[in-house]
Amino acid sequence: MPRGDASSALITDVLEEYGSATREALFEYIPSGEPRESLYDLCADYPRRGGRAMRPSLCIATARAFGRSVGEALLTAVSIEMLHNAMLIHDDIEDESEKRRGLPALHVTEGVPIAINVGDMLTLLSLRPLLDNGERLGPSLALRLLEETERMGRESAEGQAIELGWRRDNPSDVSEADYLLMVLKKTCWLATIHPVHAGALIGTAGRFPSEPVLRFGYLLGAAFQIQDDVLNLIGDEARYGKEIGGDIHEGKRTLMLIHLFEHATQGERDRLHQLMAQPRADRSAKDVQWVYEAMLSYDSVGYAQRFAQGLAGAAQYEFDRLFGSLPDSRDKRFIASLPAWVIERS
Repeated sequence: MPRGDASSALITDVLEEYGSATREALFEYIPSGEPRESLYDLCADYPRRGGRAMRPSLCIATARAFGRSVGEALLTAVSIEMLHNAMLIHDDIEDESEKRRGLPALHVTEGVPIAINVGDMLTLLSLRPLLDNGERLGPSLALRLLEETERMGRESAEGQAIELGWRRDNPSDVSEADYLLMVLKKTCWLATIHPVHAGALIGTAGRFPSEPVLRFGYLLGAAFQIQDDVLNLIGDEARYGKEIGGDIHEGKRTLMLIHLFEHATQGERDRLHQLMAQPRADRSAKDVQWVYEAMLSYDSVGYAQRFAQGLAGAAQYEFDRLFGSLPDSRDKRFIASLPAWVIERS
């Protein structure tokens, strides 16, 4: 996997360039009229906070690797970024998260009803760039991208439902296979599969098959999610942008928690099950610390890190199969660097 300062600088530069272009175009799709204070100004809140913009950048870079221009992929990238921010608003409510990108979550500052409505509006606004694709890409390809977006949204909602069901029902027997299916749906479709597939469809005028994209996007996205779960435990809060230990507070079934359930003693499993059954507000900092220390004791964090590294290595192999025949380019090198980057980021 490509590593080193050169790859890191390339990823930083591409994310900044394509992220800035996406956000600039995104703000043009947010109405400037009323109601502003309770809706449209808030639609711009999460996008203005920044973020890495990996999803729109991956869409643009993939289209560019196939020889298309930034402009031809930009509206699809805008739609992806709008949907991502809409889902973040809803996720923060459902997870009872307190922070997003280093600041209080929208529902914390504005209240749950307004935050839900802002997320709904961002979802609706994300349709307009896809409709406008008809003028740039032709009606047939624009419709195909709209259909792919509908598929991605459905998969994402199913993945979120699986995770929310676990938090409601508090099962102790969630398996790694269960977790990876949830990640495929909740994370991979929006984070990697859809951006790469959309970019490839734009780059090949709708003729690119989906199966190789599914393999690459799944492996890359799963590695990204597991590393994100690890950072929620051991990352730097200022860089991570959310509260450290939030996943334990929220009772999420991460790979580390699944590993801990499998390897802990019966007494520890009983205590863990009881803690996870409690509402978030009833889990104390002491409870979270106990779970964290137990994960370290059973090497659950190290196991997850090694698991993510294995997925990233497999993603690199699938990248070579998917993009290997394309001519060398800055965008191709950017995508090639992502498997290493997703597990080395902090």
